[in-house]
Amino acid sequence: MRGPKSPQPAPPPPAPQSEGTGPAARPPHAGHGAGVAPAPVPVPAAVSAAPVHAAATTAVQPAAAPAAPPPATTPAPTRASGQPAVQPRTRRLSAAPAAEPAWGEPRRPRAARGRSRNEVGWVKAHGGAGVTSLVEVLGGVDVGARWPDPSRGEPRRVVLVGRTSARGLRSVSQALGSLHDGRAPQGLELLAVVLVADAPGRLPLGLLRRLRVLRSAARVQRVPWIPAWRTGGSPKVLPRQFDRLAELVGSELYAEGAAS
Repeated sequence: MRGPKSPQPAPPPPAPQSEGTGPAARPPHAGHGAGVAPAPVPVPAAVSAAPVHAAATTAVQPAAAPAAPPPATTPAPTRASGQPAVQPRTRRLSAAPAAEPAWGEPRRPRAARGRSRNEVGWVKAHGGAGVTSLVEVLGGVDVGARWPDPSRGEPRRVVLVGRTSARGLRSVSQALGSLHDGRAPQGLELLAVVLVADAPGRLPLGLLRRLRVLRSAARVQRVPWIPAWRTGGSPKVLPRQFDRLAELVGSELYAEGAAS
């Protein structure tokens, strides 16, 4: 005789399944429901096709030349307050110094009068001729770069002075030309032309030729190079040429020593 059967254990309840997995994720067939479209399957980004560049199908166009950059402009400086700063003025070069007045034009209106009408007037043919030094040694009146006018009480006996440089000889020639052409005041007596050495040593041949031409137009007395005049001093002993020059102009020597 068999006993009663033992009860069978109940099967465990089915585990809940997530959407999209298992049998429940199967898409329904068209016949199971009307109007239900199948869900689109997403495509991963890595599988997407790469874009086709236009350069693969078209010819390569030559690169255009780069455009010229616009000219750089410097911004105007501004002050801290925002107002434009004052631009510095461009310093202009000063005009060239006025040229030395033409020979014969008086530098000063007053007359150059000496102690007497017979006193010698020293006329310089150009600047730096040495008239000041000669007046200190021999006396007389420094007339300037013009012929004196005896009608105004200026000396009538004159000596023309110039250097032995090319410029000096040319200026002496121009002054003599004005005297011979009648462009000088009447009543003048030219005693001599004194040529002061512009450098130690002998004159070049070209300057000697010019000097000979001057000798044919006037009496010429030469004064050698004196180093003391270059430094602004006075010579203690004068060359012998000053003896003849002092006798010519009728004056005494005012140097510290006698002529050697």
